[in-house]
Amino acid sequence: MTWTAPEVTRPSGDTAADERTLLPSLLAWHRSTFLHKLAGLTGEQLATASVPPSNMTLLGLIRHLAKVERFWFRLRYAAQDIEPLYDPALGKDHDFEVLDAAKAEEAYDILLEEIRLAGEAAAEGSLDDTFDLGGNPFSLRMLYLHMIGEYARHNGHADLIRERVDGRTGA
Repeated sequence: MTWTAPEVTRPSGDTAADERTLLPSLLAWHRSTFLHKLAGLTGEQLATASVPPSNMTLLGLIRHLAKVERFWFRLRYAAQDIEPLYDPALGKDHDFEVLDAAKAEEAYDILLEEIRLAGEAAAEGSLDDTFDLGGNPFSLRMLYLHMIGEYARHNGHADLIRERVDGRTGA
């Protein structure tokens, strides 16, 4: 049986909550919006490039977002002693370049796990907590804002790629 990305339900979230509730809630909405844009597609469809010469695919975005979830929340913010998701020696765009459609389900599951672990890493943190980023302090607040922007940008990419793959738009 051919694997297809599952349907997801996007959380409605609270639009008038305090900042500590609102920022993770908005990030959760963007994360689920990304997953929603994948729903119903096979590994082959997820590995389909958008428009030549771009090599951007939905599978590449899945791998990229898993990488940045791990990098920002677990490696940077929580300073966990773990390896990067992809070997940096393979190049900074390795996540976009290795597109084995047969491994789409595995990549999807890795993204879900990295999202879960990112949530755990930041769950008890204060928005004012900081970590070092190139000699400058970077707050958990800024990390949430950065990741919301990361997902918003890639949700736009996902819209265009999805339209190219099967004609579905929006949502």
